[in-house]
Amino acid sequence: MLFDDHYKTIAGPGEGIFSDKGSKFIAFAYPVRSEEQAKKLLSARRSEHPKARHHCWALRLSPDKSVFRINDDGEPSGTAGRPILNTLLSNDLTNILVVVIRYFGGTLLGVPGLINAYKTATVNAISNCEIIELTVNDVYSLSFDYITMNAVMKVIKDFGLKTISQDLQNSCKIELEIPKSQLNIVLTKLESTHGITIKYLHTI
Repeated sequence: MLFDDHYKTIAGPGEGIFSDKGSKFIAFAYPVRSEEQAKKLLSARRSEHPKARHHCWALRLSPDKSVFRINDDGEPSGTAGRPILNTLLSNDLTNILVVVIRYFGGTLLGVPGLINAYKTATVNAISNCEIIELTVNDVYSLSFDYITMNAVMKVIKDFGLKTISQDLQNSCKIELEIPKSQLNIVLTKLESTHGITIKYLHTI
């Protein structure tokens, strides 16, 4: 199977709400790139909703969708984090965090009721998000002498590459993103440029 060089995520945050027998389920969806970013968002939601009974969530990371985390936060096992994650799976989304905050209404919903509530709240939040398709990019660091800059910049311009950072003093350094689909041809062009050091950093 060829490597899929595209993935789907959300362009920005979205919210959804679902109520059942007095309990209120408020879902927040966020685009994220790391577990650290997700932890900060979770902490912020807990601070905003200190009286909520549960803060359940699911996280899915990386372009190959291989990293995921779930948390039932006191709900019966499998009734909260898993339905949230399953909704992300069924929508084929990654680099996304969904937090569902529950205000308990006094009536127990049972396992089927909980699964439905967390799933529906998540679906409602995602439906309020713009779903976008991004390319899988490798991040590379380029080091070269100032005299080589024009040749490097021509490659960047010709392929429309995105630069993350650049320091163009006597000893130049650029970090850039190269789409997986263009990787071989771009690296061949860069490697044919005299006096350039190329280093792979990570994939996003």
